[in-house]
Amino acid sequence: MEIRTLTRAEEEIMRILWQLKKAFVKDILAEMPEPKPAYNTVSTIIRILEKKEVVGYTAYGKTHEYFPLITEEEYKRYEMQQLMTNYFDNSLPNLVSFFVKDNDLKTKDLDEIMKLINDQKSES
Repeated sequence: MEIRTLTRAEEEIMRILWQLKKAFVKDILAEMPEPKPAYNTVSTIIRILEKKEVVGYTAYGKTHEYFPLITEEEYKRYEMQQLMTNYFDNSLPNLVSFFVKDNDLKTKDLDEIMKLINDQKSES
């Protein structure tokens, strides 16, 4: 299955589904912040997510219980790869350089990053 970038509204609903594991539209709506969108709006977005093959459902008569077909981790990985490809020439050093220069990383942050790298190296 090919993952595609989600709109902000689609992503908001996916975050709720990842948290709840499975839910009816009313359950998703209950988790959304005020001002809540209309029930039909959420229902329409869910159907779009179905077409994008990131949400599945179990039918109970005319009611559907929805569940994610991809994990949050899979989506994060996809979005990170898109970011790397589109903005950083697929280069991790370019990405890190951007964060170091443009986000005023503190020594503590850099130490944490180095610890993560070293931990990964020792696991390999």
